[in-house]
Amino acid sequence: MEEARVIHEDEVLLAWDKPAGMLVHADGTGARTLTDVVADHLAAEGRPCVPQAVQRLDRETTGIVLFSLDRATQPALDAQVAGHGMEKAYLAVVSGRFPWGERDVRSPIGRDRHDARRMRACRPGQGKPAETFVRRLAVAGGRSLLLVALGTGRRHQIRVHLASLGFPIVGDPLYGGARSGAGLLLHAWREGLDHPVTGERLRLETAWPGRLWQTPVETPRWGRG
Repeated sequence: MEEARVIHEDEVLLAWDKPAGMLVHADGTGARTLTDVVADHLAAEGRPCVPQAVQRLDRETTGIVLFSLDRATQPALDAQVAGHGMEKAYLAVVSGRFPWGERDVRSPIGRDRHDARRMRACRPGQGKPAETFVRRLAVAGGRSLLLVALGTGRRHQIRVHLASLGFPIVGDPLYGGARSGAGLLLHAWREGLDHPVTGERLRLETAWPGRLWQTPVETPRWGRG
């Protein structure tokens, strides 16, 4: 079985550091999924159950994925997702110098009528509302490291919004990003949520993803402040 990448685990929820190249949910091909990995991990601990992913990441995106382990408390987690009660912060790398220290992107997002694989930034009044907050953390080697927080959770939202600014993510050929031997340079780094049983605010964080950025960076504060 794959090496355990547990970030947090208790009786009702589990957070896992997803590797690149793995789907969260089955797609009908029979390929091993992150849900399979988590189920095997729980079975090995003597806790057989069917974990339910509360959120998903694209196949090539790495980082935190939260799983519910208890049907009774899952609605409380789902309500936080639907009501935007969860903080989600990503790290992304783009080519060139990102010209803004901070940028709040509010372009609506809809499907690309010319390519079923893609989404697109739309004009006001079209698509679905979407908000992405971007902060530049560092610039080195002809690339910029960005901290990205989601105000909404649309499909491919970060990838689409950054590409709409002219800064597609490195390793994202679908949206015009530069080639990368390390794959898509997008990582779900932090997540904040209220525990569905205790009400305690959990602040979950993966280890610093060296595949994205090896130069030391001052750790950003939680939230937008």
